[in-house]
This record gives sequence, structure tokens and C-alpha cells, in this order.
Amino acid sequence: MQETSPKRALITGITGQDGSYLAELLLAKGYEVHGVIRRASTFNTSRIDHLYNDPHIAGTKLFLHYGDLSDGSRLVTLLNTVQPHEVYNLAAQSHVRVSFDEPEYTGNSTGLGSIRLLEAIRMIGLDCRFYQASSSEMFGATPPPQNEDTVFYPRSPYGAAKLYSYWVTRNYREGYGMFAVNGILFNHESPRRGETFVTRKITRAVARIKAGTQDTLFMGNLDSVRDWGYAPEYVEGMWRMLQADEPDDFVVATGKDYTVRDFLQLSFEHAGLDWEKYVQFDERYLRPTEVDALVGDASRAADKLGWVPKVFTPQLARIMVDADIEALNAEGDHWIDKVVAG
Repeated sequence: MQETSPKRALITGITGQDGSYLAELLLAKGYEVHGVIRRASTFNTSRIDHLYNDPHIAGTKLFLHYGDLSDGSRLVTLLNTVQPHEVYNLAAQSHVRVSFDEPEYTGNSTGLGSIRLLEAIRMIGLDCRFYQASSSEMFGATPPPQNEDTVFYPRSPYGAAKLYSYWVTRNYREGYGMFAVNGILFNHESPRRGETFVTRKITRAVARIKAGTQDTLFMGNLDSVRDWGYAPEYVEGMWRMLQADEPDDFVVATGKDYTVRDFLQLSFEHAGLDWEKYVQFDERYLRPTEVDALVGDASRAADKLGWVPKVFTPQLARIMVDADIEALNAEGDHWIDKVVAG
């Protein structure tokens, strides 16, 4: 009996939090996974190093390719070579505060990058399913709870760029009959979250304050309300969207609301600390336009995809604090080993 070839998936942004968890998930399901990484003088693959093998080794199912969403011709070549069955567009300049400092770059990568990828798929006639990483930041100033029918009102260059990508994805679905979906994911975190994002900034500070290597944590707006979920669960939602019978757009969220202050308290208390003794306000971390509250209604994902969250913010904070404390201890042990060996 002839063996069938595995499904092939192409992931942009594979070195990020979501890309690394999605690669793990797809590899576990038997996929051949191709990731797009940007050329740089240093490697930024720490989140997927545990997955990557030398491509010369038999049985390797993860392959990395240089590419960039600003280079449309390279995307055409890459897609034509890989011929993926599924394309997950996770690449972006994804830091909301930074998007105010670099609005043009954010628009080019987070917005125009998506249409370059969609157009490349269309140009070569690739029969694939396309996932666009949309964002709750598209809702911006619209009051919660927010679902797929909520009016968009972005409050940052990042949110506006994501909204452009959302609409072009729908346009290519409706105009060209592509299986193209938007996953409107609310905030989702993990120990792999970037260190400048607020949740990880908090949990790293907790670990360092607990260890005595940091005295103060500077924060901006503590009253922002967010719906925080667990990233490994959210990438499962991405995959389920591309397995559906018909393409559609889906909110992925927990439906629970917590303030930044709540996350501070949960994280510090888990380490036996009083957050108010260590946190100071710094206006530099405020946005020119704030988003007061983002809380999602994921009823459609539950009904049509069978996706429901299991990890909520209190457990998420504990997971992240424990991981950062463990990572800091491991760094200390490594430093001691080097001193002893030296």
C-alpha cells in the first residue's frame, strides 16, 4: 500500500510565540512544516531550536526558509517551491506601543505583508487554505463584549494595519473563492511571550525581584481591561479554523476580564510578594490613544469548531511566573557551572 504524503504547512512568523507553538502542534499531527524567517546577522530561533534538526537528517519534517513579507517576489517563489496545503500568516510587527513609534514599518509588514502573501497565492494558482492572524486590537474603542459582528474601531497603527489585513483576507475569500479565514485572537500569553509585552514584563520582574536582582518595575496604565488566554490553546483554534468545511472568521477568547492591576496582583502574590511595594508609574509606557477594554465572545468558535478555553488568567499568571523563576534559576546554575569550570 502506497503511503500518502503528509500535509505541508507554511508558517510566517514561526520564530514568534504563536509560530513556535503552532509548529509543535502541526509536527505532532504529522505535518511537514515550513517556516519563514528573516535574514539577520544573528539567529532568532530560540523558541523553535528544540524542534529543528539538520535538514540532511532523514525524517526531518521542519524546514526553515529565508523570506520577508516586504518581498513579494520571494513569497511567490517560496510558495511555488513548497506548495503548502495550509498557510498561516503570523508574521507582523506585533507590539502595539511600538507601532506608534514605527507606524510606517508596522503598516508595511502587518498590513501590506498580508496582501502580498494573498496575491502570491492567487498569482500561482495555489490550492491551499489561508489563515490570517487578526487581532482584538481591531475593536479598539468599541465596548465589550466583542464578537465577529462587533463594529471595529482601532486605536493604534497596529490595530489599523491588522484591520486592513482582515478586510483583504475577506475580499480574497469573496472575490476569488479562496479558503481564507481570519482568526480574531484576543490577548494570549505564555512563557514564550516576548519580554517587552506587559504580561511577560510582569512575570520576569517577579522572578528577578524574588531573586533579589531587581528592585522596581515601571508600568504604564494599570486600569486597562484585557481577556488573557493561553497561547498553546489558541494555536489549536487556528488549526481548527482551517479544518472547517467552509471558511469563516472566528473570535478566540476566554470571555473573562482582568485589569493589568489584577495580573500584577496575581503574579506577585504567587511568588509571595506585595506588588505595591515594587511597582512605579512611568508615563513613557502610555499609548497616545488607549484601548480601555477588550473582552471576547468566542461562542461561534465553540459552536462551529468545538474550541473552548481551559486555562484562564489566574492559572496563566502562575504558569508564567513559575517558568520565569525556573529560567532565572537555570541561568544562575549555568553561571556557577561556568565559574567552577573556569
